[in-house]
Amino acid sequence: MNFSELFIFILIIQVIHFLGTWKLYKAAGRQAWEAAVPIYNAVVLMKIINRKKSVWWIFLFFVPIVNLLMFPIIWVETCRSFGFNKGKDTLLAIFTLGFYIYYINYFEKLTYRQNRDIKPPSGVDEWLSSIAFAIIAATLVHTYFMQPYTIPTSSLEKSLYVGDYLFVSKFHYGARLPMTAISTPMAHDTVPVLKVKSFLSDDNPEHSNSWKNKLSLPYLRLPGVQSIKRNDIVVFNWPADTTKTMWGDTSGKQTFKPVDKRTNYVKRCVGVPGDSLEVRGGYVYINGKKNQLPDRAKPQWIFEVDTDGQNFGPGAAKRYNIREFGTRNGKYLLNLTDEEAARIAKNPIVKKVTKQIQPKGYYNKSFFPHNPKYAWSQDNYGPIYIPKKGVTVALDENSIPFYEQIIRRYENNDLTIFGNDIYINGKKATSYTFKQDYYWMMGDNRQNSLDARNWGYVPFDHVVGKPVMIWFSYDKQTGSIRWDRMFTTVGGSGKPVSYLWLVVLLLGGYIAYTVYNNKKKK
Repeated sequence: MNFSELFIFILIIQVIHFLGTWKLYKAAGRQAWEAAVPIYNAVVLMKIINRKKSVWWIFLFFVPIVNLLMFPIIWVETCRSFGFNKGKDTLLAIFTLGFYIYYINYFEKLTYRQNRDIKPPSGVDEWLSSIAFAIIAATLVHTYFMQPYTIPTSSLEKSLYVGDYLFVSKFHYGARLPMTAISTPMAHDTVPVLKVKSFLSDDNPEHSNSWKNKLSLPYLRLPGVQSIKRNDIVVFNWPADTTKTMWGDTSGKQTFKPVDKRTNYVKRCVGVPGDSLEVRGGYVYINGKKNQLPDRAKPQWIFEVDTDGQNFGPGAAKRYNIREFGTRNGKYLLNLTDEEAARIAKNPIVKKVTKQIQPKGYYNKSFFPHNPKYAWSQDNYGPIYIPKKGVTVALDENSIPFYEQIIRRYENNDLTIFGNDIYINGKKATSYTFKQDYYWMMGDNRQNSLDARNWGYVPFDHVVGKPVMIWFSYDKQTGSIRWDRMFTTVGGSGKPVSYLWLVVLLLGGYIAYTVYNNKKKK
């Protein structure tokens, strides 16, 4: 759905609202035309249902996703304002998607209850009302401010561990408004337990006229408080989630998801728009200079450790802070930082420590841009340009492999290639100007990370947010809680400091205040 279609859709909703409520407005002492004016009709309706002081109700009424939860409440409150407050009226208002109000508007005698008690009529209604507004508040926070996230893989090992539970800030880079208009609140692409799709949308470009696709909202993002900086850890939607041809495999079934429902990934942004990036011997170079990582970042590689058949002995994994041991031809294969490798090399039984680096020159279709012209490896990769909004690049047979997905998938153009001729939206093109910024995301666990080297650039419209705090951490291997990681910040320098004591203190103070306040009321 583009902005023109969205405008038409809003007008249709206004017409539906007017036809179903104009008599209600008149019965409440208002004018019929007031039911037809967008936004103003919502203000008037709040007065009619005796919520005139609840300005935030009007605000929530126009917030995507949250408004899906507000609509049933408004329908029920409207019915109750005209005396239809029985259980069956509540159920009919909800299960007819508000069209029960049409029946009241045209076929019932209207008696407006101007000074009705807005308190729920029964204990059950009060309980349901409390749950509804708790869900609304949680959905608002989850969608626009802070989202919980779990670390599922070891790609950022030693900075973020498998089993870390994060709070991801939406407002740092600007909260992205939901693009999937109809979806289950606080669920990503799948409804928990039920294991069914959580959204109603069709992102297949071949189905552009699908009514499901028309329900998707255009991309909008609120202003952020900062831009993505080099070496920030970022949560984003995996661009390759719906591409069956990412590694040149055309045999699989292709699926499609809206951008905001693609799989959530977390990586370190090592390249920002306009950078020229290259990986040399496993190290990242930006614009010709070696990238300086923050001290909490712990890049790792596979090292072959030759002990001439001798065993490290019990407790070696804990002593050297190594999670997994493997062997090849009688030699250990260890996943280590440079510092750990240097420390192990000092062990008397160690004969040799060799970093396992893949040279250039051997084409691997799993590496972007998946073209035999670029025989790059994970350890010797590039150089590659990271696109910046407004920058124009030349298009030819050498550059099109890098920008094909950007032009076609991320910036929604019709791209056709005939031999060495490139056509964009039916016109022959020798250059292209980027419409948004792109980023290069990599894992610190350099040889055990599915990242930009495999699937390329991350568009800014795929960015979810910035991890700011680890609120819980559980080690599945040992079955224990990592208490020292709970409520530690993700950014910063030096050893992470836990603020669990402060959280416990604040929680204890809140509980004490609540108990005292309840006793005082009694």
